[in-house]
Amino acid sequence: MADNLPSEFDVIVIGTGLPESIIAAACSRSGQRVLHVDSLPLANSIKSYYGGNWASFSFSGLLSWLKEYQENSDIVNESPAWQEQILENEEAIALSRKDKTIQHVEVFCYASQDLHEDVEEAGALQKNHAAVTSANSTEAADSACLPTEDESLSTASCERPAEQTPSSDAESALEVNDAEATGEKENHCDDKTCVPSTSEEETGENVPTVEDTAEQPKKNRITYAQIIKEGRRFNIDLVSKLLYSRGLLIDLLIKSNVSRYAEFKNITRILAFREGRVEQVPCSRADVFNSKQLTMVEKRMLMKFLTFCMEYEEHPDEYKAYEEITFSEYLKTQKLTPNLQYFVLHSIAMTSETASSTIDGLKATKNFLHCLGRYGNTPFLFPLYGQGELPQCFCRMCAVFGGIYCLRHSVQCLVVDKESRKCKAIIDQFGQRIISKHFLVEDSYFSENTCSHVRYRQISRAVLITDRSVLKTDSDQQISILTVPAEEPGTFAVRVIELCSSTMTCMKGTYLVHLTCTSSKTAREDLEPVVQKLFTPYTETEIENEEVEKPRLLWALYFNMRDSSDISRSSYNDLPSNVYVCSGPDCSLGSDNAVKQAETLFHQICPNEDFCPPPPNPEDIILDGDSVQPEASESSAIPEANSETPRESANLGNPEEPSE
Repeated sequence: MADNLPSEFDVIVIGTGLPESIIAAACSRSGQRVLHVDSLPLANSIKSYYGGNWASFSFSGLLSWLKEYQENSDIVNESPAWQEQILENEEAIALSRKDKTIQHVEVFCYASQDLHEDVEEAGALQKNHAAVTSANSTEAADSACLPTEDESLSTASCERPAEQTPSSDAESALEVNDAEATGEKENHCDDKTCVPSTSEEETGENVPTVEDTAEQPKKNRITYAQIIKEGRRFNIDLVSKLLYSRGLLIDLLIKSNVSRYAEFKNITRILAFREGRVEQVPCSRADVFNSKQLTMVEKRMLMKFLTFCMEYEEHPDEYKAYEEITFSEYLKTQKLTPNLQYFVLHSIAMTSETASSTIDGLKATKNFLHCLGRYGNTPFLFPLYGQGELPQCFCRMCAVFGGIYCLRHSVQCLVVDKESRKCKAIIDQFGQRIISKHFLVEDSYFSENTCSHVRYRQISRAVLITDRSVLKTDSDQQISILTVPAEEPGTFAVRVIELCSSTMTCMKGTYLVHLTCTSSKTAREDLEPVVQKLFTPYTETEIENEEVEKPRLLWALYFNMRDSSDISRSSYNDLPSNVYVCSGPDCSLGSDNAVKQAETLFHQICPNEDFCPPPPNPEDIILDGDSVQPEASESSAIPEANSETPRESANLGNPEEPSE
């Protein structure tokens, strides 16, 4: 397949992260011939999954990914054979053989590791060993085994090839499922919200059934062997984000009709961490007036202030005098109690206490309030099976309109014409020269020579598996977001997103917790203090104690990820004008930056084309020889896709399966 690729395209996209996938879909939709490859080598293997650093993995897939990164650090660059194909009037821009976007990886296992026999992942096609031995923490970077609870290491051993989410083909229909209901309705939501994702066999492995509950007579007794066995129920995101219900990504999903390829759940609650306690934040009108945390006076204060924030631009006199101070200082000038100031700053505006201006805070608060009520009682949505679904959805749209996909296909270099200073082709791993007019390359594919003047920021990430929620309620199917403010100068607030099993990202009886902040040190140094505040390590001696104050921590992963967003193109050395750079994930909660970047680059490639217009209705498709005007199909489809109907409160799009 790979060695029979066409020799010429209009657009070649290298990398399958969210911005690249959106651009590939938009270009293919506008009639461009698109080749989309993901080729960055990790050790002796090549990426065989969509998403890059936006990907989601099963538990065993994550362990394999970690192992590959350890082996990747030992790669020795060999003399490239492709140099012989570069002509006298050409020069090459070599692409990197190492992915340096992930650093300081440390893994901790707190659950019981008593593996008396080989544990095989349920539904796995081949045997999956998990090497579990103790490792000295000082030798962590060189170890390939899981450590004991007091020890760390860089990677974990797993023989199974990297495996992604069970919905790798993105063959799911898309609905927004209301996860806010409690009681019996919430406890059974898995059975009604799951939509087939790939094969029936894989879906069967992922959809929790009644028998699953019986397998765990005591929820507390979760072992590492159980996590391995149920590994396919986990879909662990490398980057942790949510979708604002009126954000750019949701609007694009609806406009392009890509929304039918995925399914979403509402975030059910906003939490705050104050004075050592986790408590729920009232944010909607109903929440405010039903809250038992606030006095009647505080409820009136909060509603009055939130009403002002919704229309603050119409009353400039109210805030003009405070534009030069921080939002935190501005809140102190309003008639708000310290309790309300804390809620607004950290859980509604979600802004920095020291760095955000009054205008930034008012904009963030208005955006939060503007997104309330569109799909549920909070402003946020989460895609079932993880964030890795979203790049796959746009990849599928690209393929539907004729884009060609080739994973496990390494690109060796870009070929540049010396006279025109334009990139003219790529040379792949088979030595094939593939010509194109435009080239989009994700930042991590460039070599150190190209990026020698680039100054990257870092994101600190932690992924935890716990046995219960940080705030216990009647329902065990809560999806929560919590912001823990920075305590020391020079550090940053930590965003915590807690996912329950109904999101199809973890096994029954566990929660998947993502922690994210801008890096000031290594991920473990940045995030471990917050982990210690919210969770307690799982130990055998505590099993009998049913009333543990904090959730038990079963497994933890820390790593730093490169933030290549907002880097000027001029920072890269000698890039041809027809080579465009896409950045990796940023540290923000939403994905607006990825959508803006994709739209900007698309208009540079196709300046006169609409960005991801709705697909035509099948009955409106005009075949050659028909006398009907071609414009009819576009005009009939666009108003329907852009209009907001009452169905949006339940659906992002029609849950119909596209024809293959």
